[in-house]
Amino acid sequence: MLLKVVILILFIAVVISLTSGLIFLLKDMNVPESKRGLYALGVRITLAATLMATIAYGIQTGQLKNKAPWDNLPPKAPAVTQ
Repeated sequence: MLLKVVILILFIAVVISLTSGLIFLLKDMNVPESKRGLYALGVRITLAATLMATIAYGIQTGQLKNKAPWDNLPPKAPAVTQ
């Protein structure tokens, strides 16, 4: 359960970073020496990489399981050829 909370927090942080990058881009449009958008991009990339690593860790340890309905279909019988 703790892993899912960490994943949710990281996802929200990525969305916040994305929003702040857009705001910096719009506000600093006429200021060419501003690097706030670049820093927001770096933070977003770091957060996204951490999020993907956390999800991979959860799948690898078995704490996250696939519950998709299309993965629970019974196996098909092999086709009979005559």
